[in-house]
Amino acid sequence: MLINFYKYKYILKIREKSLFLCLKFNTVSEVSRVLKTFIAYLKRPDLYPELGRKIVKNTVNRGNAFKGKEKTNSWAASKSISQKEAVARLFNIDITPFRSTYSEILKESERKENECPIKMGGAGALELIFYSCEFTNAKSAVETGVAYGWSSLAALLSLEKRGGTLYSSDMPYLAQDGDQYVGCIVPQSLKSSWKLFRFADKESLPKIFTDNASFDVVHYDSDKSYNGRFWAYTELYKHLRKGGVFISDDIGDNSAYQDFCEKNSIETTVVEYEGKYIGVFVK
Repeated sequence: MLINFYKYKYILKIREKSLFLCLKFNTVSEVSRVLKTFIAYLKRPDLYPELGRKIVKNTVNRGNAFKGKEKTNSWAASKSISQKEAVARLFNIDITPFRSTYSEILKESERKENECPIKMGGAGALELIFYSCEFTNAKSAVETGVAYGWSSLAALLSLEKRGGTLYSSDMPYLAQDGDQYVGCIVPQSLKSSWKLFRFADKESLPKIFTDNASFDVVHYDSDKSYNGRFWAYTELYKHLRKGGVFISDDIGDNSAYQDFCEKNSIETTVVEYEGKYIGVFVK
């Protein structure tokens, strides 16, 4: 009995030590990542405004990212439909042909993602983006957030038919040395229709609106904070033409999208896609 007691105590000590080492490793890794990101910001004076905003967001406004989350998830769950149903209702289009029509391009893009050494956001509701551009006969679209470039690819496949242009805003991946891989799955043949602005939204969007003032499709998938979303929604909505399509990913992160729609009396459709919610409406 005594032997079993000491054996049990010994096992507990080993587990405690393992847990301590694991926590210590994670803490060191996190500190290293933050330090690396901070140094990278210091090398980019053009990103100083965003550095200041991040410091405030991660200190004074830490709870801002999840403001109203529970309320909005309940709201979104009560009215969500599938991507297929949403596209059929809003645009009267069947999404089925997309995957077969572009199967080779999608397969090649997937290969490029798998070979990329940097981990970024994966493909989302591609059909929703593509058919939004088809429905509006889009010649200009704007998106925030690029990562591998899946949403960019979906928009460009439609825009290039009409000689259109995609304007994209995406922050450099400072902590990962991943700048060169942003948009890496987009074929070279489509890049002539693409203008990529490598700043935070508050710097990129004014530059984009100076270049082009009106858009057929808007797709938001960048700053996840409540304030960041609400500011961008307001600016993007101003530049979306009547009859244009507005899309926002991850609307369940907080209540910014719901609050924006209610404030502006917008009747929105909510799409449930892979356990997350997407908001979409026609202006």
